[in-house]
Amino acid sequence: MTDAPLPAETAEWAALLAAREGCAPPAGPLGALFAPLLTPPTSPDGCIVIGRLAQTLDGRIACDNGASQWIGGRGDILHTHRLRALCDVVLVGAGTVHHDDPRLTTREVPGPNPVRVVLDPQRRLPATHRVFCDGAATTLLVASTPGPAMHGQAEVLVQPDLPALLRDLAARGWTRIFVEGGGRTVSAFLGAGLLDRLHLTVAPIILGSGIPAFSLPPAKRIAQGLRFDWTPHRIGEDMLFDIALGRARPGICCEGSAP
Repeated sequence: MTDAPLPAETAEWAALLAAREGCAPPAGPLGALFAPLLTPPTSPDGCIVIGRLAQTLDGRIACDNGASQWIGGRGDILHTHRLRALCDVVLVGAGTVHHDDPRLTTREVPGPNPVRVVLDPQRRLPATHRVFCDGAATTLLVASTPGPAMHGQAEVLVQPDLPALLRDLAARGWTRIFVEGGGRTVSAFLGAGLLDRLHLTVAPIILGSGIPAFSLPPAKRIAQGLRFDWTPHRIGEDMLFDIALGRARPGICCEGSAP
């Protein structure tokens, strides 16, 4: 287990930002944690995709009413902003924008703001949300049905599914994709076998109720789950688990899975 340093301004972090542009990743805890994101993509769609969730000890990412700020502590906030700074794209679902109205920028650490991508298939979000009107970074709204080409300041991209979306993002030169949330969105990428890595923060909180971290088809056997190796990192008061998925899918999500 390693401790990921909490201060945002460190020589190691500066070296990681340089690695984002092609330099060698630094040695040390941050280099070990983030270096896999900076390797060339090997998937046919041309992307490296990392999902991230922060959950309670009993596997909840929000209260029943959707309130989720803040499950993770200061270390998890810094980690999230570091992921934004190292990736080309930060992607969230419509529910995250509806409940949290996030800016999805790198306010807490040095580094560039990523392109912001919001999945809103039915175009239900109003253009008054900050990601659509603050001008802080390029923003795409991804819908499944044709309509206006712009949503506030955001370009609307019509794509039928997640694999097609990844191919489109890679064609634009955006290959490091950070799926920040929420649980349904991360679960959709996981279930489709589109996550290269997963960063899961576990906070020392027990809610006893609330919204579960993952939403997948019900399994009837343990073997239908997805077993993996992980590396734990202490980030402040929380535990971060770095999981190399390599685009693996839970057995229950694979075509032809036994009932």
